[in-house]
Parts: sequence; C-alpha cells; structure tokens
Amino acid sequence: MKDKINTMDRGILFMLFASLSFAIMGGFAKVVSQTLPPVEVTFFRNVFGVVLVGLSIYKIPLKQIGGKPFLLLFRGSMGFAALLAYFYIMAYIPLGEAVTYNKTSPIFVAIFAYIFLGEKLPKSALIAVVLGFAGIVLVAKPEGLSFDKYDLLGIFSGLGAALAYTSIRELKKYYDTRSIVMSFMGVGTLAPLVLMLISPYIDAPQELDFMFADFVMPQKIEWIYVVAVGVFATVSQLLMTKAYELTKAGIVGTISYSNIVFATFIGMMLGDPIPDFWTVLGIILVILSGLLVAMPKK
Repeated sequence: MKDKINTMDRGILFMLFASLSFAIMGGFAKVVSQTLPPVEVTFFRNVFGVVLVGLSIYKIPLKQIGGKPFLLLFRGSMGFAALLAYFYIMAYIPLGEAVTYNKTSPIFVAIFAYIFLGEKLPKSALIAVVLGFAGIVLVAKPEGLSFDKYDLLGIFSGLGAALAYTSIRELKKYYDTRSIVMSFMGVGTLAPLVLMLISPYIDAPQELDFMFADFVMPQKIEWIYVVAVGVFATVSQLLMTKAYELTKAGIVGTISYSNIVFATFIGMMLGDPIPDFWTVLGIILVILSGLLVAMPKK
C-alpha cells in the first residue's frame, strides 16, 4: 500500500513539473507565433525533441517488446493534430484562455479511461469532472451557445490530446517511454514539414489557414524562441509521459489543470489582462476537481 502511495505521489509531482514546463513553452510559443505561422512553430516544437530523444535512444538502447505500431501511430497523429490546433488559437487569444481550452483534455481523459481502459471512478470523481467543466467555463467565459473557429479548435485540442494521452496507458505495456514520446514528436515534425512544402501549391480556404502556411525563416531572437519552445516541450513531454505511467490517467489528467494557473501568470507577464473574479473562481474550481479525484485513492 505504501508503495502505491509513493508511486501516486511521484506521478502527481511529475505532472506538476510537466505543467510548469508546458506553460513556459506556451509563453515562448505565443510570442513567436506573432511572426511565424503556427504550423511552423509546431515543427520547431518537435524537431528539437526528435534530436534530443534520438540521442538518448542512441546512448541507451530501447527496452521494449513492441507489437502495437498502429496504436503508436494513432498516439502520434492525435497528439500532433491537437498541438497544431492549440498553437493556432494561442496566437490569437490570451495564453490563459488557450490553455483552458486545451485543459479540457484531463476531463476527456478521465472519461476515456473509464470507457476504454475500465478504470473505475468514484462518485466524487464524477463531481470533480462537473466542477472541472464549470471552472473551464468560468475561465473561458463563452458568449452565448454558438462556437466560433477558436472555440471549435480549442475544444478539439483538448479532445485530441485526451485520446493521445489515454493511449499512453496501453502503450506503456509494450514500448519504452522514449518510443512513445518519439511517436508524437516524429509525426509532429514530418507532418508540418509536408504541410509547409505543399502549401504553395494548394489554394486552401481561409478556414484551413491553421494547417497550410508557407515557411518563414526565423530572424535573430526568433531562433532563441523556437529553440526554447523545442527544449521545454521535450522536457514537458517526458515528464508527462512518466506521470501517466506511474499514476491513474484520471488522477494525472486532473492534476495537469495546474497548467492553467502557471499559464495565466506567464500570460500576465506577456501582457495579458489580470484575471477577474470569475476567472479566479474558475481556477479554484479546477484545482478542487483535481483534489476530489486524488483524495479517494487511499
């Protein structure tokens, strides 16, 4: 029992550090997305990770049995699509709001883990899901019942990420952590490259501008920003993947809501408005939802 508690505590700690690193990455990504297209930022976010993880694999060979290539590809593809949507909305709306949309993923993770992995969630966890959604609504403050382009892409960024995260629970039985991370970063490097190469030859509608854009060569300080995005992203990915391996998907997913808090403060440092009362209340609700999920695990 004590070992289980220690394992859960380490999983939560890994997720907290991953959330902070993700928020820092988001700050750099938001700044550089003002001058570089989101699909290009997605490319740089992953290409440095491919190099770093590749070197790790070269120095320490993988220890795995494999056997789930399509699930591995699914994890990478869904992660890339969700990240592309995330970086796109980040360029147009406040960082805290963009992260809030993306942080719908832990709610979906808890639901998917229950549906697909058979993980049992107590009634308190169901209440936590409701509180989490309520907190997200308070932070995002949607107007009316209609969803605009940013709303839809924001929700997809959370839904797609949740599918990718949930698949980690199954993949960890067959693959080394670095293989799982590489599946995401590999797809996240090749897919943007292909999209940018074919962009000049495609007359894509305005609605798909988040997918197709010409490559823009980074200038001076922009190189520092894209390198920082790649480095912090790689560290975040490794920490997050390890967290999901150590602890139940529902618990780790909910703890990752702390990313909203970190991103809100970083966004304020970048010029975002100070959160009002309702935003603060929303943050409190999502933190409370995380506690409700974790507390029943004795």
